[in-house]
Amino acid sequence: MSETTPSQVTTAKIHSIQSALREQNIDGWLFYDFWKRNEFAQRILEYPKHILNTRRFFYLIPANGEPQKLVHSIERWNLDHLPGEKTIFLSWQSLEEGLRKILKGVKTVAMEYSPSNAIPYISKVDAGTIETVKRTGMNVVSSMNLTQYFESRWTEEAYRDNLETARIMRSIVDKTFDFMRQRTKNKERITEYDVQQFMLKQFEANGLITLEAPNCSVNANSGNPHYEPTKEVHSELHEGDFVLLDLWAKKNKPGATYNDITWVGYLGNSVPEKYTKIFSIVKGARDAAMDFLKKSFTEKKQVRGCDVDDVARNHIVQAGYGEYFIHRTGHSITEDLHGSGANMDNLETKDERTIIPETSFSIEPGIYFMGDFGIRSEINVYISKNYEVIVPGEPRQQEVVAVLK
Repeated sequence: MSETTPSQVTTAKIHSIQSALREQNIDGWLFYDFWKRNEFAQRILEYPKHILNTRRFFYLIPANGEPQKLVHSIERWNLDHLPGEKTIFLSWQSLEEGLRKILKGVKTVAMEYSPSNAIPYISKVDAGTIETVKRTGMNVVSSMNLTQYFESRWTEEAYRDNLETARIMRSIVDKTFDFMRQRTKNKERITEYDVQQFMLKQFEANGLITLEAPNCSVNANSGNPHYEPTKEVHSELHEGDFVLLDLWAKKNKPGATYNDITWVGYLGNSVPEKYTKIFSIVKGARDAAMDFLKKSFTEKKQVRGCDVDDVARNHIVQAGYGEYFIHRTGHSITEDLHGSGANMDNLETKDERTIIPETSFSIEPGIYFMGDFGIRSEINVYISKNYEVIVPGEPRQQEVVAVLK
């Protein structure tokens, strides 16, 4: 097998990583993988998908100087698409010797780990490997902000495509409510599964794809944030029912990003006060988070994911329903529905990652009464290069939809 020449794209990315390391005062980024378990290493290093990865490898990008490779003897060619000096190991003893060699002169390295597993999404390197690296005298820090910068930012094309996707998704919401309206008024049987399948057909008709089917939850099922109807398990919809729609999809093309929204409606001519009251609180939490983002970025302040969660959660707590808001405020959105960037979370995790330009996330506060109903209002937010706070798919929901009106 012959060696390959590193691509100009990869070399440019190395230089960009080195610049980021210098800005963060980190001596190097030490990538590690085994059996392709670290998708960040796979994607950031543009690891060829057709090549096996059955042995451990390390790849050090120093803040200054030439990168260093540490590869197993039978997979010595696996990192040839990357620049840098190659060290080959065979035994476990030579692995540790090789680590000491490639880390010579380095004191602090970033790796895909999170202290105390505070942010599980970034924890891709096992504790034993971290211990092995530390035995060389290294101080290991989390690569969470580096990973976000090189993994979670959207391209300009992805942003433009997402605006179109968001427009389509909003139209699908309206069409879905109309589908429910016609079936109900015509006294035709309709189930959560029927609504779900209707939305899937709309995705297909508009060139959208999704990893998992969208969700329609009626009455008590809406009180379960992760309820999903199936062909075998679902409920019927009737006049007088409350319904929640949660749908997510992206264009069927490489590099496309998800749009993920939630709307709620009532199968009647007017919406009962029990639903309008709770929706008003949820909407207030959603909009408080948006106002906080806009104000903070206008004042050129840094914002962490946990800060946004605090704002939305405090709004619901002050209204007296804090115990019923049982999930984080939002998640990162990339080519993956749940992406690798900052989550709006100070509940399930304390996400202290800074929200950076060209990234996207959901804001989706909710209040859930188990066995009765639940209300969530979900929008997506994109932060532009200039820190503009953009909501693809405006206008956002302002009131519970009276579906039969």
